[in-house]
Amino acid sequence: MRDLPIGFLDSGFGGLTVVKESLKQLPNESIIYIGDSARAPYGSRPLSEVRQYTKQLTAFLMEKGIKMLVIACNTGTAATLKELRREMPIPVVGVIHAGSRAAIKVTENQQIGVIGTKGTVESHLYQKVIDAKENNMTVHERAVPRFVPIVEEQRINDAETMHIINEDLQPLKENNVDTLVLGCTHYPLLRNQIQRVMGEHVILIDSGAEAINEVSTLLDYFNLGRSSDDNQKNSATQAYYTTGDGEDFAHFTRQWLNQPDLTVQEVVIRGDEIIDYSNEK
Repeated sequence: MRDLPIGFLDSGFGGLTVVKESLKQLPNESIIYIGDSARAPYGSRPLSEVRQYTKQLTAFLMEKGIKMLVIACNTGTAATLKELRREMPIPVVGVIHAGSRAAIKVTENQQIGVIGTKGTVESHLYQKVIDAKENNMTVHERAVPRFVPIVEEQRINDAETMHIINEDLQPLKENNVDTLVLGCTHYPLLRNQIQRVMGEHVILIDSGAEAINEVSTLLDYFNLGRSSDDNQKNSATQAYYTTGDGEDFAHFTRQWLNQPDLTVQEVVIRGDEIIDYSNEK
């Protein structure tokens, strides 16, 4: 069980920000990742549909064999975390609770901003989690649906991008937030631009990176973590899958993870299943 990989799922590229933090904090752990780029973005879809897709991705990862599941997607977390924790025989980690705890810890004026997809914001899960933990906080939630396409279409450095970010974040600046939760795992890819707009005095919380702290704790608690000795005997592995264009996904993944030889396998959505044809005889 200890040698099994940690499974990560997301609607597309965004969860790779969580994987990058895992590679940094947990270098002895193997990773298997699936990005559902064929159906991205999730944020504008009904949560019932997101729930269906997330369960398909989960079934795919379970078939591959994993010891822990990380829902590296805020919309997916909002839609399925409670249900999957009840149903799954392995630990399941989402990104919303970890991001909420971090925001409560660092805010000084109790004005917390949360940006996310339409689905995440309409679930109000960040608001609910923060209120349950600390009821003297004011949470300003804002959907920024234009951010995910910027990342998925790799328009991060386009001239128009700064204009969009400035326009969409202006209400949060007016609310005087001193802490801003990046409530979508795509958003850390826009971190520099977001920081420039919000100002250096605003602390940005990467909910995905915070989730890896929880992963590390659970690995220790359940005695599932691999040591450096384990890694010497049996090297950690990485496997990446996408429901979209494998070449495009590989190009982005290699750049973001700084692994020029990394490969990505395309998988196919067929009915209620996700099929890896490379495993079929």
